[in-house]
Amino acid sequence: MVVYEWSDMQYLGKVTSDVNDLPQKTYVCTSDAIRGGYCENSQLGRFIVDLPTGKSLNETSFWSARVNFPQNVTASSLFPSSDAASTSGFWNNPEGNPTPPGSNYTSSWRRNAEVHSKRQGLNPSPSGILTYHQPIQYKVRKTGYYCVAIVPVTVLSNIPRQTSTDVPYHPLYTGTVLFQNTFDGKLPATDYPKVNFYFAMFIVYSAVACGWAWLCYRNFQDLLPIQYYLSSLLGFLIIEMVANWAYYRYLNAHGRGAPSTVFLIVVAILDAGRNALSFFLLLVVSLGLSVVRESLGKTMLRCQALAVAHFLFGVLYAVGIVELELQSTSALVLLLFVIPLAFTLSGFLLWILYALNSTISQLAARRQHYKLSMFKWLHRILLLTVLVIAVFFVVSSLTFSGRLAEDYGSKSWRVQWWLLDGWLALLYLVDFISIAYLWRPSPNNRR
Repeated sequence: MVVYEWSDMQYLGKVTSDVNDLPQKTYVCTSDAIRGGYCENSQLGRFIVDLPTGKSLNETSFWSARVNFPQNVTASSLFPSSDAASTSGFWNNPEGNPTPPGSNYTSSWRRNAEVHSKRQGLNPSPSGILTYHQPIQYKVRKTGYYCVAIVPVTVLSNIPRQTSTDVPYHPLYTGTVLFQNTFDGKLPATDYPKVNFYFAMFIVYSAVACGWAWLCYRNFQDLLPIQYYLSSLLGFLIIEMVANWAYYRYLNAHGRGAPSTVFLIVVAILDAGRNALSFFLLLVVSLGLSVVRESLGKTMLRCQALAVAHFLFGVLYAVGIVELELQSTSALVLLLFVIPLAFTLSGFLLWILYALNSTISQLAARRQHYKLSMFKWLHRILLLTVLVIAVFFVVSSLTFSGRLAEDYGSKSWRVQWWLLDGWLALLYLVDFISIAYLWRPSPNNRR
């Protein structure tokens, strides 16, 4: 058994052969490995750690041991029962409690951590065979991608088999690896940043809402229909950010289950509704509703149909990125979640840009310079958004193309939430604030 941080993976195992210029490693010290000179007799049954000259085991994250299960012991007896506690409430160690020193001793107010680390490693590996009696604890003091590897090894002896339970194959066993992160909860470390992120987004949107409400109050008589729409969308965004924050807080506290699935569906509906409503409003504004023309006629029905399709595909995508495992899911399944949403998104963007160019031309012909400047700035914002989305699409595609690589998890676990959720939410925030600033309530609204 071995526990280590991924950055030390290069030291695990020893190169024993090269096939097609690819190094082949032997990871466990067996009898054949000893005969080949890859390890020593004292390492029999252990993982091989091949360190360079001048580097000691205490300078790495490795904890390695040959673990043996005790015979004729049930699983329940490996853990202290409630009867093992004394009447005082303390647990009595079966191996004996330590004896306190005879004289009074006062420890120093500050422990010298540097001297302690030199004297003994944080996770010293046992020298002999470790007989499993209680859970093995591996102390973590550095953020990283930690791994646990267990390989069954049979060590033959000259003693003949005594019972019928001695069999020439590995018996079945199960184990549980419990990771305690620096935060207290059940969320994976890849998702925990979303808790603070969505709370920060809620604070930002609330601050924007306060400023927007003040401007609406001061210019209530001059408000345009689009400003009512923006006010509704801003309130919807605040609700969505609270729902996302509460969802990940719930997952962190209670884990996955039926309630969290229901919560996920609600959050997915809110997220998809926000996107569909946002693109729908951009489209009808770009078509010149209430500015160039009073009604869109049948065009409004096509806009609504596209918004409904985008909403449905958005719900599918939002549920998929949370429930699917990126490392184990096939590329075809991932594309089924991404491509429909990409089509409706592309349809919205192309239609919006086409309609916006037409509206700008009409406003220029009418010499309505104030409204023309607003739509020109909207055009620049949308072009920049498309460019940013294209760049991040390429970056995300390159990142996820290596999801089957051995080191994908160790390299991407810190940024997975950002590539899937974070940058899109931040881009939306920037776009919304920019557009809201252009269409902010002012005395010149009707000009």
